[in-house]
Amino acid sequence: MTAMRRALEFLFTRALRSRLGVALVIAVLIFGVIGAARLVSGPPDPADGLSNRPERPITTVDPTAGDDGVTSTEAPPSPITPAGARTPEQTADRFATAWIGRPGVAVDQWQAGLRPLSTPALTEKLAGADPGGVPAEKVTGPPDVRARTETFVEVLLPLDSGRLRLELVATKDGWLVDVVDWERL
Repeated sequence: MTAMRRALEFLFTRALRSRLGVALVIAVLIFGVIGAARLVSGPPDPADGLSNRPERPITTVDPTAGDDGVTSTEAPPSPITPAGARTPEQTADRFATAWIGRPGVAVDQWQAGLRPLSTPALTEKLAGADPGGVPAEKVTGPPDVRARTETFVEVLLPLDSGRLRLELVATKDGWLVDVVDWERL
């Protein structure tokens, strides 16, 4: 009995009074509670957790909704031109010639030449423009027409000092320029 008494005396007087002893007792209690809970709860369900994977990929897009991507594998539609109206190429050529103008042209004459080839929005934007600020003197090649839809095309025209990019829209009267952009090469 003396050995038992010495062991209990050592436990209560030295081991439980140190930090290591207290940490050891807490760890034993935690593992005991966890072990008892597992025994009471029974075997785990194999369908729980990540072991139950879906048979098909999870999608967030309706596969029958069509293509919503930026690039398309389909050929762009051909632009539609009403009978007797100017084609996008003709409109772009005439607009570029009027936009470049001729030396000494008055602002009113320059804008009058652009008006029948422009949308009302572009005409309004060009109201304060000066023909002397046009950075080119002549068209140097044929237009490159890029159809985006049946009623919207982009036309690139090579100029002597850069490239003119025009966006044209189809109206009931024919094609009109809606956006003018110029880039130096």
